[in-house]
Amino acid sequence: MLSIDLTGHRAFVAGVADDQGYGFAIAKALAEAGASIVVGTWPPALGVFQKLLERGSMDESMALSGERKMEFEAIYPLDAAFDTMDGVPPDVAENRRYQDMGDFTIDGVASRLVKDFGEQPLDIVIHSLANGPEIKKPLLETSRGGYLAAISVSAYSAVAMVQRFGPIMKQGGAFLSLTYLAGQRVTPGYGGGMSSAKAALENDTRTLAYEAGRRFGVRVNCISAGPLASRAARAIGGIDLMVQFYSLNAPIQDEMEASEVGNTAAFLCSPLASGVTGTVLFVDHGYSIMGAPSAEGGLKLG
Repeated sequence: MLSIDLTGHRAFVAGVADDQGYGFAIAKALAEAGASIVVGTWPPALGVFQKLLERGSMDESMALSGERKMEFEAIYPLDAAFDTMDGVPPDVAENRRYQDMGDFTIDGVASRLVKDFGEQPLDIVIHSLANGPEIKKPLLETSRGGYLAAISVSAYSAVAMVQRFGPIMKQGGAFLSLTYLAGQRVTPGYGGGMSSAKAALENDTRTLAYEAGRRFGVRVNCISAGPLASRAARAIGGIDLMVQFYSLNAPIQDEMEASEVGNTAAFLCSPLASGVTGTVLFVDHGYSIMGAPSAEGGLKLG
């Protein structure tokens, strides 16, 4: 029987702060396949996340097959806007939500992984991070600062993670990021430079696949996922309309399930996908192949 077996593998999943969203679904799929999971959580959200775990509020969603439960080997504070503590501005370093967090930068997390688990502690790195402070603004109204912030956290952070985590990964390791169709097609409402960030992320995936493959012997891929009504997506607004529009127009008309992206990620990060790198794989029920709305999807949504 051909199966995904990640027993003995360790995955670092950056961008998990609750049991919704694709980052959590990927972590769960990797755990289901036998991998041990370490997560990185944005410092301002870390306290609430830890309380949810301690209170058992996530027990149902943490359940795995065979009466198993997903456990996190470690939860590290991570703000991927910063590579090292030298680059953290005083207003962030002195913010009460960052106090007593230690080194929450990308370099800091890499150092903690080595300290806690050895010289080459990782087999898998998941980049499930995105932030655009002006995402609700059209591109024509986006400030330089807002645009660069979106690029920094949503795209460059993937480059920085490959730079720092590549040397501490085992041969044959896998990086995986999450993107969205807005990186290739106009998506009104997905503004603030976020579409540009996704386009950069996809292009960087190809370049990093070449450079990191040659230098570290690892693979770099990206999943372009369909819309999911997660808590983060609802904060942006308009997600319910997007979910409905995709369902009306995609070849497969069911709504996206987070597990579908999780399962695809488990495959891409497994030895079964050892020949796949530099790829942007669409997991969107086929919506991305459509050149025009379907008869149903062309009707006004109400």
